[in-house]
Amino acid sequence: MALSDHLRELRARIVRSVAILVVAFFVGLAFYDQLLDLVLTPYNDAREGLGDTTQTSAYVAGATGPLMLQLKLCGVAAMVVSSPYWLYQLWAFIVPGLHPGEKKWTRVFTAIAGPLFFVGVATGYYVLPKGLEVLIGFTPAELSNLVEFGDYFSFFTRMLLVFGIAFEIPLFVIMLNLAGVVSAKQLARFRAWIILGTFVFAAVATPSTDPFSMLMLAAPMLVLFVLAEVIAHFTDRLRARRRGIDLSELSDDEISPL
Repeated sequence: MALSDHLRELRARIVRSVAILVVAFFVGLAFYDQLLDLVLTPYNDAREGLGDTTQTSAYVAGATGPLMLQLKLCGVAAMVVSSPYWLYQLWAFIVPGLHPGEKKWTRVFTAIAGPLFFVGVATGYYVLPKGLEVLIGFTPAELSNLVEFGDYFSFFTRMLLVFGIAFEIPLFVIMLNLAGVVSAKQLARFRAWIILGTFVFAAVATPSTDPFSMLMLAAPMLVLFVLAEVIAHFTDRLRARRRGIDLSELSDDEISPL
């Protein structure tokens, strides 16, 4: 296929993706009240958890604030809802240039990465009220805490995004193992450092900075890392059996010829 044909195909896929995005945006406008309730639920739960100890309320600033709030919220919702379609368009444009084996592994990892990301997002949504309760709870009793919705929405999306991406990291480790970059022995050797790094990452990545949110991010990541190490172990043994290599003869810091 000539370069001009590739460019025409790319343009067609972009146009289709933008069209779906626009449709999803107007659908979001129709369900704006439900979307607003979904976003505000963690904040309202945190406010109930605080009780009468801390006074807090959310607000929108400026004459154009309500309009910008509606556009921003519906725009983000449209991006999320339409993501399966425009991600498929991206994948369909790239996949013809891959080898058959690469296509197979691309399908496998895509099928796993999507659910993992949304599980991470759901975990972040569950943790968010407790994190907000801890942060807002630092407000002195003599003061009221006014939460500007734009700042809250940025915090909301960043928190969910961090959890979603964090759940993908162990899958990336498996990809490195399949590519022969790391082995199961190397993962086992550096397990203690991986555990320490996971907790450090969770402490830095969670915007709420409270121990509960850090633990809720670190614990599933460690479980997924253990699962990734087990998968890497079986993958190494399978490839070694096919090539007649004895893995026990390799040192922990030696890269296998798989």
